[in-house]
Amino acid sequence: MKKKNLVLDDAAKAAEDAKNAAIEPYDWLQVFVIVAVALVVSFTCLGRVTPVDGGSMEPTLWHGDLMLVRHIGYTDPQPGDIVVLTKAFDAASGPIVKRVVAVGGQRVDIDYAAGTVSIDGTVLEEPYIKEAMQVPHYGGLTSLVVPEGSVFVMGDNRNHSNDSRDETLGPVDIRYILGKVELVFFPFEHFRGIG
Repeated sequence: MKKKNLVLDDAAKAAEDAKNAAIEPYDWLQVFVIVAVALVVSFTCLGRVTPVDGGSMEPTLWHGDLMLVRHIGYTDPQPGDIVVLTKAFDAASGPIVKRVVAVGGQRVDIDYAAGTVSIDGTVLEEPYIKEAMQVPHYGGLTSLVVPEGSVFVMGDNRNHSNDSRDETLGPVDIRYILGKVELVFFPFEHFRGIG
């Protein structure tokens, strides 16, 4: 009788273990779905992941870097901000990443001989640019006042950047700004905050 009870106990234990094993993957699936939904909602409401396409922002950003771009609450671009723009122009059809150099009402003067950019008469200190600036292949603007509600943007790799110096892009209405780059998170060796 004792042996029969032990066999029944072993069978009951095995059935219980099988039931628990079947529930465990289901529990993990639930956790995965909740996390996935939370990530989608976060990126949709707060920001998005955007890849860098091209070398116009080297050495700050590299082709293939994945960035977290914040768009909720970003309504007042400032000089120095790195932004993603959705305005299509001759040199690009998809989103582009550039640095805000000047905002509405500011005067931009570009001296290609000296390799400098001045805002309202003050030469910018730009330790982030890759190399001395030359006249771009598209000619390039040399002086203008940025219209209100717009920004003037340039790439950090000035000699390989189609940006606001290109008349087909020019100053960009802030409504074309998708958001501000806050973080580079992949590849991991490039992981850092931006700003």
